[in-house]
Amino acid sequence: MTDLFRRPGLLIWSVAFAVCLALVLLAPQVRWIASFPRALQLPLADWLNAGLNPLFETVQPIGRGFATVIDAPLRLVRDLLLFVPWPAFAVAMFLVALRTAGRGLAIFGLIAQLYIVAVGYWTETMNTFAIVLLSLPPAVLIGFGLGVAGHRWPRLRAALIVVLDLMQTFPAFAYLIPLLILFGFGPSAGVIASVIFSIPPMARNTLVGLREVPAVIIEAGVMNGATPGQLFWTAKLPAAARQLLVGVNQTTMASLSMVIIVAIIGGFNDIGWEVLSAMRAAELGRCLLAGVVIVALAIVLDRITGALATGTPRGVVLMPDRGLLTVVAAILLAGIGLRLALPGLELLPRGLGFAAAKALDRSLLQFVGWSDPVFSGLRDALNYGIILPLRIGLATAASPMVWGFALQPWMVAAYAILTLALAVVLAPRRPAAALLILFAALILYTGLARFPWPCVVLIALLAAWRIRGVGLLAVVSTALAMILLSGLWQPFVQSLYLTAIAVLFCVLIGGAIGIAAAENDRLSQIVRPISDALQTLPQFVFLIPALMLFRVGEFTALIAIMLYAIVPPVRYVEHGLRGVPPHLVEAAVQMGVSRWQLLRDVKLPLAGPAIRLGVNQTIMYAISMLVIAALVGTRDLGQQVYIALGNANAGLGFVAGLSIALLAIVADRMLRRN
Repeated sequence: MTDLFRRPGLLIWSVAFAVCLALVLLAPQVRWIASFPRALQLPLADWLNAGLNPLFETVQPIGRGFATVIDAPLRLVRDLLLFVPWPAFAVAMFLVALRTAGRGLAIFGLIAQLYIVAVGYWTETMNTFAIVLLSLPPAVLIGFGLGVAGHRWPRLRAALIVVLDLMQTFPAFAYLIPLLILFGFGPSAGVIASVIFSIPPMARNTLVGLREVPAVIIEAGVMNGATPGQLFWTAKLPAAARQLLVGVNQTTMASLSMVIIVAIIGGFNDIGWEVLSAMRAAELGRCLLAGVVIVALAIVLDRITGALATGTPRGVVLMPDRGLLTVVAAILLAGIGLRLALPGLELLPRGLGFAAAKALDRSLLQFVGWSDPVFSGLRDALNYGIILPLRIGLATAASPMVWGFALQPWMVAAYAILTLALAVVLAPRRPAAALLILFAALILYTGLARFPWPCVVLIALLAAWRIRGVGLLAVVSTALAMILLSGLWQPFVQSLYLTAIAVLFCVLIGGAIGIAAAENDRLSQIVRPISDALQTLPQFVFLIPALMLFRVGEFTALIAIMLYAIVPPVRYVEHGLRGVPPHLVEAAVQMGVSRWQLLRDVKLPLAGPAIRLGVNQTIMYAISMLVIAALVGTRDLGQQVYIALGNANAGLGFVAGLSIALLAIVADRMLRRN
């Protein structure tokens, strides 16, 4: 952040601070400074609906027909998976996992499948598996085609990257609105949503893989007289195969991450619908049991496809690959034959899952009742002591209703004097740090949610111009103008506040964990599987413990966002510190530096690029959780998307979703180094 204030920008930012200070002082007297004038707002959502509704009405019959076409193979795949007895399917998956990822995953996968059968979710799991199997091939093919097109025509590449950025940052809920209108309620719309959401990872990995093909391979192909087509299929594609398999892995995980979201418009009795219905009924035990199924399925599929992508030699070679495929096919066919011979055979236990859910519900309720004073006290302390002041500012938090006392003039004067004194002390040596302190103190006094909108616009435009020049300045100007004119400024500020608080806490806590893990191998071995589990959990699952312990509210939403976004700082900080060249560490040690000096003056500066990337990913993760967190009580852009989905308001969904996407893209571009 200090890069923003390097000369000659110090004078510009000093003037900007003076302008913001003046606006903060004038805001109580001038209404338009505190809130954007309603008279200048435009009904953008209504205008979009006026243009989109006739189009939807025209295309809707085609969409409903296409949904019917998709429905047939989906139900065929589902019926086939359910027709195979679960022991045959479990043994087949065990052999595949054993060959690709090793004994550990094979045993874990077998235990996971036994768990699914025991709790009574085999049917729902196979329904989910059917959606993934049907959505994966078109997502891979379309993503591969887009990546090849971007590689083949460089002029198309820049536009394609922008489109992929929008697709990945546009809230998945917002996808559901036009799909619900065009294709109707049902699993077909869910499959289409899953395909759309899963295309970008494959397209990006195809672009990366083809771009990084060694030049020597291309030159050898050209020297051998290969045509452009032959060069692509026989040289470039095999060389990029590993990266393409990484794309398949990420596409699979993206498809699986959508299972709960698409359940909203799918209604397919899959595991996502089970989690969603349990959350709506506040049955935490059933919700947790179903959530574990999704986690287990995600881990198994991730490790199998990941092992295929990286070529990691962890698998157990029992027989040649063709022989393994023959054995797996024989096991599945034997299971089908058994089902045909004994149609009345029932291998799934009845009633165990219901009893387990009820018992877990009782245990969870007892735990919640026992721990409620602890977690309520923690929630109130953090909420009233840190989070609420950051949102509404010290000027409002210091009141009898919040802190138990009113803010006195001498307190305001002392706050201003201390801030100014600290800035004056730092100014000669670190003028950038002094300016940062002045801005932070001003925002803390007013609160992020009550900071005058002209100040936010001024800071955002100056930051965009200083970091990326005119290009990013134009993007930020367009985004802010759309948000202001559409009347979504307050939800946008709320989103900005939630994201900022979550990222701040995640960077502090996750960074500390990452530093400790980098310095201690034993701790790293403990942290790594926890990070793996958190990274494979679907977003909805993070709501379960937050909702259980802290009830509905903004604080619960913040906890859910933090649980989802804390992995990147942990991973990237540890990776960056462990990637510091050993000879530089040895040189510093020989100079007699202490362990703290080694970390502060050598390791952290050299790990700066990895740490910045971790902060970037933390922001992306936090923004992507906004819509999910809206389910437990927020008033941000995520709630606007959710409201639009409930009312089938495509215009509002598009404007709110695009605002979230632009917020993510702008944050990403500002933190990038290239």
